[in-house]
Formats: sequence, structure tokens, C-alpha cells
Amino acid sequence: MLSKSYTFQEIKQKLVNYCVYQDRCHAEVEQKMRDFLLIDEAKEEIYLYLLKENYLNEERFTRSYIRGKFYIKHWGKTKIKIHLKQKGITDKLISKCFDEIHEEDYQKTITKIYQDYSSRQHGLKEYQKKSKTIKYLISRGFEYDKIQFAIEDLESEA
Repeated sequence: MLSKSYTFQEIKQKLVNYCVYQDRCHAEVEQKMRDFLLIDEAKEEIYLYLLKENYLNEERFTRSYIRGKFYIKHWGKTKIKIHLKQKGITDKLISKCFDEIHEEDYQKTITKIYQDYSSRQHGLKEYQKKSKTIKYLISRGFEYDKIQFAIEDLESEA
């Protein structure tokens, strides 16, 4: 298969477009550069340009990622943190950016997912439903103590 060759400026513009389309982390941009088979000096020049022009911003990426995964995908903090670490984001930056998730929204989301999932469990005893729902929430990345808090809230309302 023939691969098209690009000039330095074309590659630079392609990487700018890549970053403009959606926020990217450094690892994603580095991978994209590897796809273009650039020499180290060219990689470094493009990388510095993207940083200088604010096309590449790790904190903005992290904040955007956290908001999207929580408010759209309804992932818990544990799962989000694991995925960000896989992208090479530092613990310090992850912790700093978790203020994007409001604690009240977090608890409401756990409660809603708990109620929705639990109501779909048929033919099970109450403790089995509860156990299965807790496992489901943990698999979505929510912390056990936060889940327990939501359950206690629900039980006190009943």
C-alpha cells in the first residue's frame, strides 16, 4: 500500500486540525506524529508550536475529558482516573481537575443509576438486587463509600 508523503507545513496543519477538532493529550499528539514518521527535530518544532499557540493544553484536555466522561457517559471518578493515567496524565493534575464534577451531581448520578439498574433486575431477592447493583456501579467507576451513602439516603427516604 502506498502512503502519501506530506510536507512539513502540511503535517503541521494536520496536527493543528487534529487538536482543534477536540482537546488532545500529549500522548495522543505524539502517537499521531509517529504515524507521520517525522524526524525528532520536526516533532519537537511542531510540539512546541502546538503548546505555544495553545492548541495543546493538558489541563484543558483533562477538564474536558472529566466533564465528558461524567456528565455524558456517567462514569465514576475511579474509572475516569484510570483512563486518564493510561493517557499519561499525572495524579496531581487529575486531582486538581476533579473539581469539574460537583459533589451534589455525583451523588445524584449514583442514586439515579442505582434506581434505574435496580428496577431492571427481576426475579431476584432484594439483597441479590442490591448486591448486583452495587457491583454494577463499582464497574462504572464509582466508589463503594459513595454508593453506600446513596443507598442509605434512598433507604431513609423510603
